[in-house]
Amino acid sequence: MHRPGVRSLPGGDVFGYYLSLALRSFRQHRGLTALIVLSIAVGIGTSMTVLTVLHVLSGDPIPTKSARLFHVQLDPEPADGYQPGSEPMDLLTRIDAETLLQQKRGLRQAMMAGGSGTVDADGSGQRPLRVPMRHTSADFFPMFDTPFVHGQAWSAEQDAGRARVAVIGPALNARLFGGGDSVGRSVRVDGHHLTIVGVLGHWDPRPAFHDLGTGRYGADDQLFLPFSTARDLDLEHRGPMHCFGREIVNAQTAHNVPCAWIQYWVELRDPAQAPAFKAYLDAYSEQQRAAGRFERPANTRLRDVMQWLDYKRIVPGDVQLQVWLALAFLLVCLINTVGLLLAKFLRRRNEIGVRRALGASRGHIFRQCLVEVGIIGGAGGALGLLLALAGLWLVRQRPAAYADMVHLDLPMLLLTFALAMVTSVLAGLLPAWQAMQIPPALQLKSQ
Repeated sequence: MHRPGVRSLPGGDVFGYYLSLALRSFRQHRGLTALIVLSIAVGIGTSMTVLTVLHVLSGDPIPTKSARLFHVQLDPEPADGYQPGSEPMDLLTRIDAETLLQQKRGLRQAMMAGGSGTVDADGSGQRPLRVPMRHTSADFFPMFDTPFVHGQAWSAEQDAGRARVAVIGPALNARLFGGGDSVGRSVRVDGHHLTIVGVLGHWDPRPAFHDLGTGRYGADDQLFLPFSTARDLDLEHRGPMHCFGREIVNAQTAHNVPCAWIQYWVELRDPAQAPAFKAYLDAYSEQQRAAGRFERPANTRLRDVMQWLDYKRIVPGDVQLQVWLALAFLLVCLINTVGLLLAKFLRRRNEIGVRRALGASRGHIFRQCLVEVGIIGGAGGALGLLLALAGLWLVRQRPAAYADMVHLDLPMLLLTFALAMVTSVLAGLLPAWQAMQIPPALQLKSQ
């Protein structure tokens, strides 16, 4: 027998009463309840799979200092075809990069380019390996927080002296030296001997913001050496190259040729220094224009890490499309859930009418329905989480470069349940409102 009302019950007893009514309703309408839970779960599972992929791909790869690291762009191209406001090239010429590096206007600065070569070591017992490399300057390591397990980076003096030194990654160190301390030992790069001064630990920023031209997801470089040394040894360049001008260029990596192929980053003490550094780049461009090297007015860009990733549209277009499709599908599931909840509550007209006649107010009926909806939302969220985990597992089986990055972290786990509860409550508002409108007199008359 129903209680005559709930107005005199303490808050906890009221909730317990609503909970008991909800559980009884679930038992009476098992099939319909299961359909509602499944509708919510499918919408949540699909949307959270795609949102997790978006969350991972759009994350900050170096959150401790991303606001202080800036990518530099200049515009040394000929005046032909220039349009005011157009974007300059992403890369710098060697002469501009080396000049900016020498002037040292930032806290740290690094020029870099990708490379590749054949590497082996005396006594390693390994056949020569073809490995990706990074030709860079000494500040690269402290700028990008690369961890060392042995030794340290080379110095700016060794940069200037074209020292035959190298830093190697953990995979190459394990392959050639069994993972031990290899500092002081020698490796051959395309036949040239280099002395190891440091061994890195795991360093794999995702995305590889520092050089998107050689691979967006995963820093696969296994050997690092001074840029000056790489050019002195004429090692192979790996990455984009854009030559411009009116003359045919043969030696594209030479010092003073119109070819852009070098990434340039600067670290400032504070993001507030960015306007002053941008002004310095503008002044440098005007100096080069006055000297006859640059033909265009100052057209520079200075973007921090997240601005740079946004400009380069690091999130694949198909992922963005999938997000919109998943959200549209979630909306369809929401509408379907509204219909199912309406059917579920209206099937209980007699029960709700009797409760109204025995003293339950419209507010009581409304809250009772929302408690029931909340429980359904929690069940839908739990099932949706399982579906999302299954969806992410399928994503990791794809051949995409970012596939192994896709995992559900704590923020996305919490978002899954929050989204399930919000979705279910939104879906339940209209059915709950309709349920509380059922007049008691009509139902009593039909008994």
